[in-house]
Amino acid sequence: MTSNESDLPEGSSDESSSDDDFDSELAEMLEMVDGEMVTGELVDADSESAPVAVEHDIDSLVAERDEMRSTAQRLQADFENFKKRSARETAAAGESAVARFIEQLLPVLDAFERAVEAVSGADETVRRGVELAFGEFTSTLARNGVLRIEALGQPFDPDLHEAVAHEETGEHEAPVVVEELRAGYRINSKVIRATMVRVAQ
Repeated sequence: MTSNESDLPEGSSDESSSDDDFDSELAEMLEMVDGEMVTGELVDADSESAPVAVEHDIDSLVAERDEMRSTAQRLQADFENFKKRSARETAAAGESAVARFIEQLLPVLDAFERAVEAVSGADETVRRGVELAFGEFTSTLARNGVLRIEALGQPFDPDLHEAVAHEETGEHEAPVVVEELRAGYRINSKVIRATMVRVAQ
């Protein structure tokens, strides 16, 4: 043994080893503390963000509900408009079909009316039979909305009357129907055929 080695105090190597162990344990403890702090921060951060996420989800659901409700209301309104439009179109188509049919019957009605005038001096039985048939025919048309347009003595109306003759009399400020040359008819408010007239002013 040298003199230097003999000068070292006993137990110095043990003390150095103990210091190293202490430093290692301290480092491990510090790492554990740091880890717990980081984990705690993450947990706290998640805890704070959770209510925000839930509130965002609720807002999204409310917006989606409102959009679906708006779409449903819009579809309902479109369907109601479609039903009304279909009903109007169906009614208009039916009225037009009836008007065309009645228009084809008007020559028969004109012939009937001339027949009534022609039998005015005939046998009572014949005259009465023709008048009854003509009356029944016009009554049936009236029950279905087909009416004769009143013209004689009425102010001239280009929507209802067709003027084929005009005379100046100075008796009227505005044109007035003074003679009915051919009867006109309408179905409800729709004119099937205007009345052919002579007007005076």
